[in-house]
Amino acid sequence: MFGFGKKVMGKKKKDIIGLSEIVKIIGNNKSKTIRARIDTGADICSIDAKLAKQLNLGPVERVKKIKSAHGIKERPILRARVQIKKRRFANVRFSIADRRHLRYRALIGKNILRNGFLVDPSKR
Repeated sequence: MFGFGKKVMGKKKKDIIGLSEIVKIIGNNKSKTIRARIDTGADICSIDAKLAKQLNLGPVERVKKIKSAHGIKERPILRARVQIKKRRFANVRFSIADRRHLRYRALIGKNILRNGFLVDPSKR
């Protein structure tokens, strides 16, 4: 039997998450818990511009070209702290996008997922 957090053949057991998860985004003196989309195809996370402003995230560290379904656009990149399940991550890169027309105000990409998460599409 494998226990939580025990190593399996030299590797730490991974947390299983679904296609959307409750995440806490921690800004400068403010935080917000939201349901975010999990996207294994996205290199970095993305956050709605209005939410980033509400949380007082920033400063913008650079601008990067990002490919999306709508083409290639330049987006500002900033860093924030994030909590998924009981795991916390500091200095997570987020691109800022207009996500008001989308169902999820944030998207979690591979820059977090590669740190020990497996995505199970059947998990709700």
